[in-house]
Amino acid sequence: MDALVMCGGKGTRLGTTVEKPLYEIAGKPMVKWVCSALTASSVETTYAVVSPHAPETKVWVEERLRDVPTIETPGDGYVADLQYALAQVERPVLTVAADLPLLDGSAIDAVIHAYEGNSLTVCVPVERKRGLGVSVGTTMAGSGDGDQKRAPAGVNIVDDTDSDTVYVSDDVRFAVNVNYVRDAQIAQALRRKMDGDTHPLDSQHGDS
Repeated sequence: MDALVMCGGKGTRLGTTVEKPLYEIAGKPMVKWVCSALTASSVETTYAVVSPHAPETKVWVEERLRDVPTIETPGDGYVADLQYALAQVERPVLTVAADLPLLDGSAIDAVIHAYEGNSLTVCVPVERKRGLGVSVGTTMAGSGDGDQKRAPAGVNIVDDTDSDTVYVSDDVRFAVNVNYVRDAQIAQALRRKMDGDTHPLDSQHGDS
């Protein structure tokens, strides 16, 4: 299975002049953390999906990550750019946002292992994100009455099927998307801790 890293955004919410994928967490740009995680996983080829909105990211990837080819999109927005990139590769394909600096190879492989032939969306319980102190963006309801809300993690497997499986995980590696300075501060602390400790994998389950 191949992978697409979505790294065409400026990251204006971070309030920095650095393009979002190049924002450093624990000494490395976030796109480097994500691409390294994919390289350490069972993913075959990783593509960096770039856009005119982040020209420095395109140059950085092409100069520093020689084993990661780029797919240049028109820059018409995340969804449009994703659809453009999906048309360039075979499915199923793993898609990953470049703002997940806690990812590693085993986290990626856990998602691939959960794939059973339907498109798959990785979600994190909203309460997990709030407990960590990180921002919560888009949310979706649970699958049953009383189930807690979930937040898409920015990790998906896209297939040609109409069915979609939701893979719910408490794993901190999926829980921290860096959108604001506070998120970056939390990611920095967790990344440094993780690099010295075992990875805090709490629980996972999937449902359709």
